[in-house]
Amino acid sequence: MIEGRHQIDLTNELERLQLGMLYYSLYKKYPDKEGFTSLLDGILTFVKEDFVKEELLAVLRYRRSQIKIVPMANEYQYTTPLEVHCHYNRAQIMAAYDYYNQEQSPEFREGVKYIDTHKTDIFLISLNKTEKDFSPSTMYEDYAINESIFHWQSQRTQSNTSNTIQRYRNHLSTNNYISLFIREYPRVNGFAQPYMFMGNADYQTSNGSQPVNFTWKLHQRIPASLINSATKTSDQ
Repeated sequence: MIEGRHQIDLTNELERLQLGMLYYSLYKKYPDKEGFTSLLDGILTFVKEDFVKEELLAVLRYRRSQIKIVPMANEYQYTTPLEVHCHYNRAQIMAAYDYYNQEQSPEFREGVKYIDTHKTDIFLISLNKTEKDFSPSTMYEDYAINESIFHWQSQRTQSNTSNTIQRYRNHLSTNNYISLFIREYPRVNGFAQPYMFMGNADYQTSNGSQPVNFTWKLHQRIPASLINSATKTSDQ
């Protein structure tokens, strides 16, 4: 327990992960690399001036007033602060799975990540890709077929017999999670666009090799505000 005005129970897994998500909303590297003794030390240093706290609270109040979708609880059998249909940036997602934490913040730029400690494959998907942000080898065909079925294409280096592809196909029998995070564009107005957490999905079909094409059935439907962009039916 952290005593005083700022009481955070670090033995509480949810609070510990929320602390990490907040820290990595402010900093890129883990505390030792940023010159702090802990995640909390970094946060308290950032908000030590009253005007910073006031501005941060003003931003949070504004963002809260803009909420149009009611979030849903995640379906994991382990603790994470993530809520379905909420938006998160890449660092916040990594912190939510404890991949970024007090001791580490490894470089991560790929669109897929297997969190082996949680038996969870996460897919970070940009619907509208441009050559400026993606090389020809990473211009994957990712789109919604309808509100519940999503087409996703693996990395071009993955053959249909690879261990990774087999893990994707057999995730139900091995109790692995497949989790999708979707955004419309890599960047908006010069800033990285956050991802919407779509929740978990189940394997439906797959075909091809290098890349392998998958269809996934989402447990929760894609929100109406995103469905046109996700199915690529809106005017671009």
